Amino acid sequence: MKISDSRKDLRGKDKAALRDKLIETKQELFNLRFMLSTGGSQNNAEVRRVKKEIARIHTILREKELAESEGAKK
Repeated sequence: MKISDSRKDLRGKDKAALRDKLIETKQELFNLRFMLSTGGSQNNAEVRRVKKEIARIHTILREKELAESEGAKK
């Protein structure tokens, strides 16, 4: 999946679904780090990809929060 497709999918989700995805992605990062520390995997690029995915989810959640607060002010 391309990054732009991933962003579109994430932007289409509601906040609850994004929080669920965030928990799932953080668990994936934990598992990857554990595998790296025990020597089970040598794929450092995958850790970087997952960390960027977590940052994207945080960014989209924040955008949605700001949009809600702007809508409440009007």
